[in-house]
Amino acid sequence: MFSKIDVNGDGACDLYQWLRTEQPGAAEASDITWNFEKFLVDRSGAVVARFGPMVTPEEIAPQLEAYL
Repeated sequence: MFSKIDVNGDGACDLYQWLRTEQPGAAEASDITWNFEKFLVDRSGAVVARFGPMVTPEEIAPQLEAYL
């Protein structure tokens, strides 16, 4: 099991701070709003998309497959 971490604010985990600030078009890193928010990262490590918690994996499958 993993322990609970902060994903927003000053105490946010470094990974989530990076994901929020590196997302496309991020003039300002917006907070992660809820569980199951998803980030798509390409092979070079660039964040190429961010999807809200209500977006299903089936909906983003074409984008995922494009980066395989």
